[in-house]
Amino acid sequence: MYTAHFGLREMPFSITPDTSFFFTSAHSQEALNTLLVAARGGEGFIKIIGEVGTGKTLLCRKFIATLGDDFVTAYIPNPYLEPRTLMLALADELELKLDKDVDQHQLLKSITHKLIGFAAQGKRVLLCLDEAQAIPVESLEALRLLTNLETQKRKLLQIVLFGQPELNRKLALDSIRQLAQRISFHYHLGPLRRDDLEYYLAHRLRIAGFTGSRMFTKGAIAKLFAASGGVPRLINIIAHKSLMLAYGQGRHEVERKHIAIAARDTLPPRRRLWPWMASASAVAAVASLGWALIR
Repeated sequence: MYTAHFGLREMPFSITPDTSFFFTSAHSQEALNTLLVAARGGEGFIKIIGEVGTGKTLLCRKFIATLGDDFVTAYIPNPYLEPRTLMLALADELELKLDKDVDQHQLLKSITHKLIGFAAQGKRVLLCLDEAQAIPVESLEALRLLTNLETQKRKLLQIVLFGQPELNRKLALDSIRQLAQRISFHYHLGPLRRDDLEYYLAHRLRIAGFTGSRMFTKGAIAKLFAASGGVPRLINIIAHKSLMLAYGQGRHEVERKHIAIAARDTLPPRRRLWPWMASASAVAAVASLGWALIR
């Protein structure tokens, strides 16, 4: 779309969680370090909390990619599953061959046997659950029971919960207090700080192939932080639209006005100055908002 115009190999601000774009801000690096220390220490439950768009899924994928060969990882992106289905999903991740009508006893026995086999090979098994705030309470309890499986020296299964703040409220329920007590490591993943934003933009542009000195003016960066609050997903969406606007005008630098219009097109109506400028897609944004810039 605009990659050739700006001298890029790929779009720098995609919201797809690509680990090659992982940015080591103070928050993300601390969170990654917490995960690695806890995982290597053999902790049963680990919890990462963050608001929508703060990069939990990208952190999860970076964490999995950073673990060494002595770890076997299972990843469930949508754990809104009742206990048996969740166990079947774990079995599938562990590449277990099961009968179609396997009963609960045999299912748990097969999972346990597989975990023991990995332990005998000197491997640790780690289950990562994204969007963990959606897990039913009964399934959380089933996970707790799974972490009871252990050798004399360590747990057979470690579990990492990545979720929105609603997960904390769920874990505060009296019915699953035993699980909450077992979470020995946790981290709250916050938005980027103002001082991080310029480095974040430069990092993503460099990974995407940009070799110039600057693409966003100081004013554009200040406006981008004010509009996004430092939330990476909003930064990416607004930055992407602003590049489209600059491209539509034949400009090679993103200015404050481009960010302002892209932000109005992105944020909810209550936060826009001109609600009527909302468009159905980014392509429509270039057409309608580009016209607004020319006026």
